[in-house]
Amino acid sequence: MSPVDIEHRFAFHAASRQEKQDEHTSVRQSCRALADALNDLLPDGREKSTAIARLEEVMFWSNAAIARAGGTSG
Repeated sequence: MSPVDIEHRFAFHAASRQEKQDEHTSVRQSCRALADALNDLLPDGREKSTAIARLEEVMFWSNAAIARAGGTSG
C-alpha cells in the first residue's frame, strides 16, 4: 500500500457539499430503519447483537465510501 493510500484512509474527509451531507443522512436513516426492523423481528441474544453490530459496520463503511469518494480508491 502506498503512503498516499495510507494518508487518504486516515485523513479527515469533511462533507463539504450538501449533496454529501444528504448522502450520509440517507445511509444513516436506511441503516437505522433496518436496525429498528431487526430489533423488532429478532429474539434478544448474541445473534441479534451481532447482526446489529454488523449493520453499524455497514453504516460506517458506507459513510467512508461517500466521504472518500473522489480520492484514491483501494
